[in-house]
Amino acid sequence: MKSSIRAAATSSPATVIAKLAVVLAFAVATLLAPQPARANRLGSDIISLFPKEVGEFAYADLKKARTMKWFPQLQEQMLPDRFRQFEKFLASAGVDPNTQVEELAWGLVADGVTSKTEGAEASSTPTGEQVVGVALGNYSPESTEAYFKRQKLPTFKARHYTLYAFGTGAGPTDLFFLFIDSNTAAFGHRSVLEKMVEVRSGVEEGLLRNDTFFPLINEANGNGIVWAVLNPAYTRLAMQQLAPEVQQFPEAAKLVSHMQNMLINVSASSGIDGKFQAICASTQDANTLAQLLQAGLLFKRYQAGKENPDLADMLDRASIAPSGDRVILNLALTDDQMTSLIKHNTFALKM
Repeated sequence: MKSSIRAAATSSPATVIAKLAVVLAFAVATLLAPQPARANRLGSDIISLFPKEVGEFAYADLKKARTMKWFPQLQEQMLPDRFRQFEKFLASAGVDPNTQVEELAWGLVADGVTSKTEGAEASSTPTGEQVVGVALGNYSPESTEAYFKRQKLPTFKARHYTLYAFGTGAGPTDLFFLFIDSNTAAFGHRSVLEKMVEVRSGVEEGLLRNDTFFPLINEANGNGIVWAVLNPAYTRLAMQQLAPEVQQFPEAAKLVSHMQNMLINVSASSGIDGKFQAICASTQDANTLAQLLQAGLLFKRYQAGKENPDLADMLDRASIAPSGDRVILNLALTDDQMTSLIKHNTFALKM
C-alpha cells in the first residue's frame, strides 16, 4: 500500500493522531477500488495458488462493487496503474474486464526489507515489492492466446504454462499474464508468477502453509465484498506511509513499530460498512492506541465540521474500541455520503 499524505498543518501529537485516524478510516473504503475480497468465501483452491511469503493479501468482489453507483468514480480516483495496465491488456485481446472479470485476489511480496537497526526484523519494512494476482471470471483461453500469438508478444514458458509479457518482457517492472483455466487468469511480475506456477505444481509451498498469516486470511475471508490482510512488515509500512509524521512522537512510533497485523473488511448494500482491525503487540498497546485514535477522531471531527460535513458525519458514525490485543474501528456511510466524499477527492491517495 503506497500512499503519500501532505504534512500536518501543525506538529502537535493531536493533529498527527487525528490525521492517522481519519486516513485509516479512508483506507477501508479506498480498498474498494484496487485491491483489492467478497460476501461469499474465496475458495482455498485459489488462496493455495499464492506463494507462502505473501505479505499483503486482498480480495475484491468486482461484480458486486460495480453495482454501487459511486464505484466508477472511485475507481478512477484509486485504481493503481498496474491494474489499469492489466485491464488494457485484456481489453486488447477482446476480453471485457467490466463484464468478464468478476473477482480479483492479489498478493504483494516484499522485494527487500530495511530497518532503522540493521538486522532488527521487528522494525523492518519492505523497500520494494512484487505483485501477483488472480482474476476470476469467464474466459476463452484459446481465442485470447491466438490473439497474443498474432501480435507476436514476448512469451516465456513456466512448466506447461505460457507467460505473455505486458511490455518487452525484459524490464524490471514488466508484468506477465497466463491462463490457469477458462475461469482463472493470473498476472504479476515474472519471478513471483513463476513461483505461483511452482506452487500449483507442488514444488513450492503455498500460502496455506503460512501458519501465522493464513489463519488471519481465513478469518477475513467471506466477510464483505472487499477484505485485506497485512503481515507485520506491510502493517508498519502502511502506517508509516499513511501518516509519516507519527514517527516524530516516541509513544505513537513505538506502538506502530510493534504492530502485528491489519485486517480490513468492507460490506456494501445501500451504503458501506467498514471494519478495520489493528492487531497490536499486547493488550496494553491496544488500549493506548485506541485512546489516541479516539482523541484524534474527535479533533478531526471538529476540523471537518465546516469544510466537509459528510466527512464530519462519517466520523460521528465511527467507533473505536480495544478488544484484547486489537483495536477495532467501525465505519458506516450512505451512498450519498460516499458520492460526496469522492467529489471532495477524499480517496485520492496514490496506491
